[in-house]
Amino acid sequence: MNTTTKQTNNQSNLKIYQKYLQLIYYSNDIVRKYPKCENFTLVAEIKNSLYTGLRNLMYSIKSYQKQDKLKYLNELDIQLNLLKIHVRLSYKYKYISMQNYQTWSTLITDICNMLGGWISSCIKR
Repeated sequence: MNTTTKQTNNQSNLKIYQKYLQLIYYSNDIVRKYPKCENFTLVAEIKNSLYTGLRNLMYSIKSYQKQDKLKYLNELDIQLNLLKIHVRLSYKYKYISMQNYQTWSTLITDICNMLGGWISSCIKR
């Protein structure tokens, strides 16, 4: 692998990392407004999905073995799918507005699209 390919790879990894951090910041701002009774249930699940996903993202960025990288990327995909469900539940229970739901969903979808491209590129190699 030449240096330009490595640079492009690191830049795309960095973009998904930055986008994921935006998702965490936004999510933390939103869940502060949830009712206290949800702090140990839905809020805890949302935060768990977010931080487990971040951990998997960091592992995948640092992994050199293709199989390891794919394992962590697939785990991240699962966490993002769980997060989508949590966001949908939040909207259903009226903890968030339609605008919050759309913004949150857009952030997650953007990351999922980047992730899908990354997984595809790993499989092709």
